[in-house]
Amino acid sequence: MYLLFETLNVEVQNAEGNPGIGFYLALFVLALVLSLGVTPLVRRLALRVGFVDAPSARKVHISPVPLLGGLAVFLAFMVALLGLSYWFLPFYIPQVGAILFGASFIAFVGFWDDRFGLRPLYKLGAQVIAAAWLVATGVHIEFFRFLPFPDVVNVIVTILWIVTVTNALNFMDNMDGLSSGVSAIAAFFFFLAAYLSGQWLVALMGVTLAGAALGFVYHNFGFIRSHTPIFMGDGGALFLGYILAALGIKLRFPNIDFVTWMVPILVLGIPLFDITLVVLSRTRRRIPFTRGGKDHTSHRLVMLGLTKREAVLVIYLLCGVCGVAALIVTGASIADGYWVGGFLLVAALGAFYRLEKIPLVNTNPKGMGYRKNPKQVPPTEPLETPKI
Repeated sequence: MYLLFETLNVEVQNAEGNPGIGFYLALFVLALVLSLGVTPLVRRLALRVGFVDAPSARKVHISPVPLLGGLAVFLAFMVALLGLSYWFLPFYIPQVGAILFGASFIAFVGFWDDRFGLRPLYKLGAQVIAAAWLVATGVHIEFFRFLPFPDVVNVIVTILWIVTVTNALNFMDNMDGLSSGVSAIAAFFFFLAAYLSGQWLVALMGVTLAGAALGFVYHNFGFIRSHTPIFMGDGGALFLGYILAALGIKLRFPNIDFVTWMVPILVLGIPLFDITLVVLSRTRRRIPFTRGGKDHTSHRLVMLGLTKREAVLVIYLLCGVCGVAALIVTGASIADGYWVGGFLLVAALGAFYRLEKIPLVNTNPKGMGYRKNPKQVPPTEPLETPKI
């Protein structure tokens, strides 16, 4: 019965009229070009209106940086997707509209936080509202049908998934090109998995998000020339995380009850690893996990001797490895799928142990207020944490 239900669900998503690869390429290029062109304009706007992020002890930059890059990603994604929407909106307009509306809401919350500052509890409340909106419109996890009260469990897990992934991408926005690059890679693998299985709703949104994020990476990280100083801010990071969380929910396979439930987790494995590392590490050191700091995976790789650019590139590589593993799992047997998942889990535990052994010296200075540019106060936690 469960397999039959999932098979019917896949048939609904594999609607006739799946666009060809040429259309996906056109959508990717359009989003990429828009992001490339809009980012410099947004940077000038941010400088003109004073929308900047000032340096502090919590951050790695040493001069004010424009903090509105997420607007370029948002506009590129929306314009490209809606501009070439003829092939998918007539069929799936309710859920497409729900995802885009929720993403717009969470992006607005992020932009407001970038400009005026929000208490962490208010930001969390907004994320829960945005997640509940998706659940109310039919975008939710359906995996836990074998448990008592399956509908309640699925709703709770859906909200936790959306909030966790949204914050995970926001947590990774701590070095040039990191969060946007990871998002581009994850979106690309969501596109590949969806395209190969004929799920064109996920494929369309995935390839568009990949193009929009990659265009910003070009300016923020600098593939060819030196990068242009501009940050994505919470508005962009929360937007990317929310879309990726929704795509992970919409991606379905016939054998989801056995193996392919791991696919979204593997695709987003690095952001999920980072937020787990940060939350558990700060909890162990009795530091509020909502307090920013330089104790993320990327910062710890720098402490091991990598440059900031090398740390970002290593994380890109690891995201690619996780994405390839996810593609393998989509067509793997039960035994092979769990071998792949088990191997990566052991590797993640080993990396967690190694990164937690790094001495952290004043990585989370206490700040006053919740603005992007808080005043600094002397640290209250020990200068060095014990090794474990």
